[in-house]
Amino acid sequence: MSPTLATTPGPAATAAPVVHLAGVHKRFGALEVLRGIDLSVAAGTVTVVLGASGSGKSTLLRTINHLEKVDAGLVEVNGDLIGYRRAGRHLRELHEREVLRQRSRIGFVFQHFNLFPHLTVLENVVEAPVSAQRRRRTEVEVEARALLERVGLLDKADEYPRRLSGGQQQRVAIARALALRPSLVLFDEPTSALDPELVGEVLDVIRDLAAAGTTMVVVTHEIGFAREVADRVLFLHEGVVLEEGSPAEVFDHPRHDRTRAFLAKVL
Repeated sequence: MSPTLATTPGPAATAAPVVHLAGVHKRFGALEVLRGIDLSVAAGTVTVVLGASGSGKSTLLRTINHLEKVDAGLVEVNGDLIGYRRAGRHLRELHEREVLRQRSRIGFVFQHFNLFPHLTVLENVVEAPVSAQRRRRTEVEVEARALLERVGLLDKADEYPRRLSGGQQQRVAIARALALRPSLVLFDEPTSALDPELVGEVLDVIRDLAAAGTTMVVVTHEIGFAREVADRVLFLHEGVVLEEGSPAEVFDHPRHDRTRAFLAKVL
């Protein structure tokens, strides 16, 4: 069943958002995981998404690059509908090849790294730009080495993932996402699978990206990190954005009891 086009974008703002979600709903069977999400992410900003387990955080992130199909509403990245085309009041899903082309412009860093175990570190970073974007391997390898240097792992270029620590693997995953030259990078709890002593090295890389003006949406429980780098914080509860604002507004002056209860457990 095709999703309904619940909302259309309003008049163009002075600077169009990189990400625009309007009226997004997503259900799994009888469970409605997202219930009318509206979201705009401006270029060069960091949006942090918080919430308890099961609140819809990861599902929200995965709708942005169509890893999860929406049931209603729309998702746009840089003004392009993601995963669908308009057909009157409905959306028709694009062919998989077209969806893959859209995904190739959006970086995604997963919780569990998802590196190819049979490829070296360098090959992991090179693979998507060559296969998905049809770029020349020689050109991509030069950029890949520069990215590995940026995340402090150029000396590991010829190693295989199994020989790296979890923190190193996640830094390779970040380099791999950046190799796509994305206008947007999505992070799905990038430190939750790491031992505590390895968390800092991954957060340092994300801090550097934020300082460089990379547009990011980050799902995380690292509150101190969120306070430091986020331009905007969203708190999801049972599939709705219950609270949003600057880090100071959400962390220091939450308006909702549920937000206060959540922060009391994680601060």
